[in-house]
Amino acid sequence: MQPQGHPKSLFRRSQRSPLLAQHQGLLIAIAIIGLWCGHLAFILEARVFELHPLLLVGLIWVQTFLNTGLFITAHDAIHGLVYPGNRRINAGIGVLCSAAYASLSYKTLRRKHWLHHRYPMTASDPDFCGTCQASFLTCYLHFMGQYWGWKPFVSLAMGVGFAAVIFRLSPWNLALFWAIPLLLSSLQLFYFGTYRPHQQAEAGHGPSRCARSQALPWLWSFLLCYHFGYHQEHHDHPGVPWWQLPTLYQGDRIHNGYD
Repeated sequence: MQPQGHPKSLFRRSQRSPLLAQHQGLLIAIAIIGLWCGHLAFILEARVFELHPLLLVGLIWVQTFLNTGLFITAHDAIHGLVYPGNRRINAGIGVLCSAAYASLSYKTLRRKHWLHHRYPMTASDPDFCGTCQASFLTCYLHFMGQYWGWKPFVSLAMGVGFAAVIFRLSPWNLALFWAIPLLLSSLQLFYFGTYRPHQQAEAGHGPSRCARSQALPWLWSFLLCYHFGYHQEHHDHPGVPWWQLPTLYQGDRIHNGYD
């Protein structure tokens, strides 16, 4: 008998509710995109100097978290998990989320992310900076250089500038609610979704031992990086969406006799 968190158990549960299983990823993606759009539209029109400092910090944190969700949605689209029933819709959402996040090329993201899965922590891994002893800043700059360059920067700057002129957006609002959350989100994604899980593993052991998972309470794991602290599970089972990673982690522990 398979434990409840094992991929086969997750698959059997999806068979019992095929309609929900087929559309769950799409509904979650639409919710994240909708919240991102609505919250960003609201805060870009806010009167910054009338906000309490704690409220200001809270709004920045929420936008950072939603930015991260946008990227995670693009990531799951790469794995075909947003809408498995229609590859075009799935890819379309990936393209939309990649562009909205930071004018990123979904095609480039997809190609390099699959290299990361095939050759983790090797010279062929675009996420790996060459040594486990490298500093966080060195690894972060290497990571950003792999996925972001002058073309997306110019594209993003032109898009934001155009929107600022059309909607008469305050430079303060753009700095506080767009630029800062984007920077913080990139740091959040890199640290909790790449640097920390892989830095604690050993290079050269292949996909089966390329990362370490962080056992955290469900809410804390969700808030930190949409459960991507369960990173070895993601590498072992890339066909499992982000919201099922905690269940998968617990199931693997039971399956391997740890609990």
